[in-house]
Amino acid sequence: KLEGYDFYRTALKSARYVVAPMVDMSELAWRILSRGYGAELCYTPMFHSGHFAQSETYRRENFQTCPEDRPLIVQFCGNDPQTVLKAARYVQDKCDAVDINLGCPQGIAKRGHYGAFLQDDWHIISGIVSLLHKELSVPVTCKIRIFDDVSRTIEYAKMLERSGCQLLTVHGRTREMKGPNTGIADWDQIRAVRQVIRIPMFANGNILYFEDIERCLEHTGVDGIMTAETNLNNPALFTNRDTFVWEVVDKYLEIAVRLGTSFINVKGHVFKLYNITFQMKPHLRELLSNVHTVKEICDAQSKIKAELEEDARGQTTELQVQRVTTCPNFRQLPYWICQPYFRSTRLEATDDNDKKKEDEITKKLQQERKKRREAKRLRKQALGMISASGAKAEKEKKYPNCPTCKCNPASFKCIHKSCKPCCFKVCVEKILDCAQHNVMAKQRILLKEQKIKEVGVENS
Repeated sequence: KLEGYDFYRTALKSARYVVAPMVDMSELAWRILSRGYGAELCYTPMFHSGHFAQSETYRRENFQTCPEDRPLIVQFCGNDPQTVLKAARYVQDKCDAVDINLGCPQGIAKRGHYGAFLQDDWHIISGIVSLLHKELSVPVTCKIRIFDDVSRTIEYAKMLERSGCQLLTVHGRTREMKGPNTGIADWDQIRAVRQVIRIPMFANGNILYFEDIERCLEHTGVDGIMTAETNLNNPALFTNRDTFVWEVVDKYLEIAVRLGTSFINVKGHVFKLYNITFQMKPHLRELLSNVHTVKEICDAQSKIKAELEEDARGQTTELQVQRVTTCPNFRQLPYWICQPYFRSTRLEATDDNDKKKEDEITKKLQQERKKRREAKRLRKQALGMISASGAKAEKEKKYPNCPTCKCNPASFKCIHKSCKPCCFKVCVEKILDCAQHNVMAKQRILLKEQKIKEVGVENS
């Protein structure tokens, strides 16, 4: 099988623009959309190797591909070499490589002891990579996060290369850098790794605009750029043009409907794409909040698109912009244009830095959020989910309470109309049987007496 740069140039076609593996987000429809906007290589979402190896239903529901979905790398997480190998064998003839997730920093990865929480157990990682390198018909690749100490990151990367990794993606953040503590990715560490390993390498982190791609390639010397969160907000990143958000949503919905993408995936992507828009137009969010099918999402999209097209034609000047001090090339864009989302939530007006104007926008958004919460409360009240006071409504009981203990649900088929513990107690005391609860006190005694009689006859 192909290895190193032969693999990169032949199977991956020297891809430079890469869509990252994203749990529940980089499904087939999204990958097809991203490829249409210039992505040259896509990863599947991260799959749990244990579930994938054991469950045909899990494989069928989570992994789909098609001929136009290439080149493709399938990613797995796990900490048992044989389990990861078993899972990878199911996909080795449907992809160009298998990737090991060594970078997930989330709590579920900590509990499952995989992702970035394996990075201190090099013997386990080496065992997984070397076994897959030896047994699979396609190359094995890895995605990692850095250590605080650059020398340890370098040794980590060299260990992976020795174990058989044929392409390495380095996310320039530590496993502690997540959520509100995400911070800036360290391109210097990525460059340090690039200088010591000989296999192809991708960089991940700090890619917000197209110009960041060239800056990162030049600074780090890597072969390609992987993007995750920015891709979700702006899948047209690789085209280097400002794209109307409704245009992207239209294309995604067309692909999703054609491929039968699940409602949860579709709704998640549409909300992500309209994130900035909904901050400025909260009433449009309501159109999507109450949908329950993909068709209803498409209907809501028609109304959202019509309003945004009108705003774009009128060149509405009210723009939503976040106060960003860590991005020197930050661009002020209208809310109907796809753009990166910054975790900072402080808003400012784009026409000037007038504090009064900023306070007015913030107050307006707070009022809209309050209205949404009230509308949500009224919907739940109408459905009987909560009472008028806001307390959760008690669910109608399917079974009455047991007449004896008055706490457990009673069984209609029980001879005493009781719960199982109470039925057992009554049956033992009164020597009765209850077929519903499989309590056979009377039958056991009769069988015991019959056995004693049989033994007595034999002895006589």
